[in-house]
Amino acid sequence: MATQEELNSVLAAVREAVPILRRNGAEAEERRWIPEENIDLLEKAGVFRTAVPRAHGGLDFDVAQQAQVITEVARGCPSTGWLTMVWLTSTAAAALYPDRAQKEVFEGGSARVSIVFAATGTLTPVDGGYRLNGTWRFNSGVRGAGWDLLGALVERPDGTEEELVALVPTAELSVADDWDVTAGAATGSSTTTAHDVFVPDHRVVPLDEAMVSGTGNRANAGATGRNYALLGYILSGVAAAFVGMARGGLDVFVERLPGRGITYTEWTEQSLHPLTQQQVAVAGNKIAAAEALASTWHRELQAAADAGTQPSDTDKAVLRGRTAYAAQLAKEAVEVLFTASGGSVIRRTEPLQRVHRDIQGFSLHALVQLNTNLEVHGRVLVGLDPGTYFL
Repeated sequence: MATQEELNSVLAAVREAVPILRRNGAEAEERRWIPEENIDLLEKAGVFRTAVPRAHGGLDFDVAQQAQVITEVARGCPSTGWLTMVWLTSTAAAALYPDRAQKEVFEGGSARVSIVFAATGTLTPVDGGYRLNGTWRFNSGVRGAGWDLLGALVERPDGTEEELVALVPTAELSVADDWDVTAGAATGSSTTTAHDVFVPDHRVVPLDEAMVSGTGNRANAGATGRNYALLGYILSGVAAAFVGMARGGLDVFVERLPGRGITYTEWTEQSLHPLTQQQVAVAGNKIAAAEALASTWHRELQAAADAGTQPSDTDKAVLRGRTAYAAQLAKEAVEVLFTASGGSVIRRTEPLQRVHRDIQGFSLHALVQLNTNLEVHGRVLVGLDPGTYFL
């Protein structure tokens, strides 16, 4: 369990790094990958220790504390914030593997792990483990991760298929240079391929067990306060990244206001116009509303993890709807600010245009799609089942 002092130390270091992360945004987008300086700053701040179990030298932050860190990083750079979310939540997922695997991943107390849930690979049983083959798209952060979690199918002797998640060193994978996009460009979410990679038994777990933190052969099973409902925990991190992007958008909007007039009017100071004041208030309240929603699922996820239980499927469905809605509120806040910024905001040198494009792009992620998640949420509100096993 992390202390308040440890949390404050990490947050203070990240806040100091925010101006540099923001300044590096244009370079990161051009390179299609964040500068090493960004990673170094976050490493020195202790960010990549926050999801590592205390037993392995990590800081062991809880879900709410990790969300605070992700939000602060995303405030400086949307892509770096997204990668931080991926690396932290995937590191926590690696803590669901047997002790032997955890020791391999967490040696040194700091770790960056990526993940692709989509089972687009195959695992073939061999002596001592499996042979992994397949290709995974949209593998955010793989270029800066030491390990990758990859979904794959295995055919059992009775002919049925089971979905497993293999934990693989990224050095054993091929990463294509194919990430060329208009949003989230610096996440380096490249296609990754495994060619007959051997994965030992202790680095493979069933997806259904991982989703409920029910994996075995590990000392950190049970009511440790960290065995969360995995998808809900990940979605909490996603929402935190969106809130951080919106907070960053509000920061840079306000910073641009001094001395800005409203073209073709007599207003020489935009900040004095009532409409601008209302727009800033609307954006700020949307962000605050998203943060208030987050406090509800943080409490629910933590209460269940402390008790060594899982939220009900109904609770998980509600969480999917609420995280997506929080992300929508953050996106709407940025849209309000972008619209209020005038034509000069489209310059590539303006951070707000990048925040606007990035948050629009990230909102298209399957786990954030508003209508899909509201459908899952709404089904349980009207007395139906969630309509999906992915909870």
